Amino acid sequence: MGNYMGGSAWAMSQQISQGFILVNERTFSRLQAGEMDKLAFEMEKLLREVRSEQPPLEDIPALQNKNRRLSRLTGAISQLRHYRMRHRR
Repeated sequence: MGNYMGGSAWAMSQQISQGFILVNERTFSRLQAGEMDKLAFEMEKLLREVRSEQPPLEDIPALQNKNRRLSRLTGAISQLRHYRMRHRR
């Protein structure tokens, strides 16, 4: 088992998208390179899944939830990429 918050890369990416885990540089400092690769893969996969959801246009709360999840995931992926660039080993 890795150092993921939530137990696995999949669970951590789900929790990031739901807003249970707020991502910053310290979030990634406990992960090794392979674990960051797995997390990035799971977040990108989840990002594609969330983008494919099509709530009805009349359902404003569902649209807002989808957009919030997209925003959290894109921000987390961007921060992970930035962290990896700054801390190349």
